[in-house]
Amino acid sequence: MTSSEASTQRIPPFVSLGSARAFVAPAIARDHSVNHTASVAKATGMAGVSRETVAAGRNVLDSIDDSSPIARELAHENKRRERLLGRELPKPEKTRIFTVSNQKGGVGKTTTTVNIAAALAAAGLNVLVIDIDPQGNASTALGIEHHADVDSIYDVLINDVPLQDVVAPCPDISKLICAPATIHLAGAEIELVSLVAREQRLRRAIDVYAKERAKNGEERLDYIFIDCPPSLGLLTVNAFCAASEVLIPIQCEYYALEGLSQLLKNIEMIQKHLNAELVVSTILLTMYDGRTNLAAQVAAEVREHFPEQVLGAVVPRSVRISEAPSYQQTVMTYDPSSSGALSYLEAAAEIAER
Repeated sequence: MTSSEASTQRIPPFVSLGSARAFVAPAIARDHSVNHTASVAKATGMAGVSRETVAAGRNVLDSIDDSSPIARELAHENKRRERLLGRELPKPEKTRIFTVSNQKGGVGKTTTTVNIAAALAAAGLNVLVIDIDPQGNASTALGIEHHADVDSIYDVLINDVPLQDVVAPCPDISKLICAPATIHLAGAEIELVSLVAREQRLRRAIDVYAKERAKNGEERLDYIFIDCPPSLGLLTVNAFCAASEVLIPIQCEYYALEGLSQLLKNIEMIQKHLNAELVVSTILLTMYDGRTNLAAQVAAEVREHFPEQVLGAVVPRSVRISEAPSYQQTVMTYDPSSSGALSYLEAAAEIAER
């Protein structure tokens, strides 16, 4: 099976991802899904629905009594999917370059990067992910090789290797490419110190790559997402200098608010001394747990302080999102019917339409 065929099977075009019925086939492709659907039916008063009926692709939501909490949640998700149905995402006037950053670790930077990139690429937009985190988690999630022998973004920054020689296509999603990270990046902070124009090396590499694509008759990149390590070293500074927008994922917990204020001060310094065009355009609330008051309070406080930047979409805590990287996939291809995939589709649509 070719990569394009796998892409078509695993994740349909964005414009068809709104229908609850469109999600029945991917769900039953996994052995456990029919049992799961049957258990949901039983919990919502539909124990009489046969496995054959479910497998035939009928919409279980049509018959569910919405008096139960599970049924209400399913009905709400169905309405959200219907709002996405038929939506075509516009191409930006020029390439939008995002740095996905937060100095606090574990807030969902990499997960946000790869899933929003996957959602936009599924919509037919040309997307590049640049992984500058030495852990290489974004490369793993996209199924890109990033062992020590692979040319990576380290070679671009330190050895002036052209970016076009480093990028590799994502095997699951067409129009999505990735510049991988390797363990060599762990020492790049020290090696960059002595190099000329050390803060601008990534920006220059991206500019050269854009010109090469145009020269070769390739389509222009619509989006570039740079996945940063949880620190403000020279790697992250390079990302800030290369980007025009900052996307900040914020975990819905108290410590995230402290980290946000420190991050904004550092971005202000970058704007003042290195990149006046940089703006914090997007904030995404992640790991939201609606059962806790704390999550709601953090979300409300962030929205109060940043009413224009915070996306309406909120990413919940999701087992599916956590499982996907272990299969070297994004949640968009691993389980497109999950609530996590739906939330990232909504976030990608908001970003594209801003």
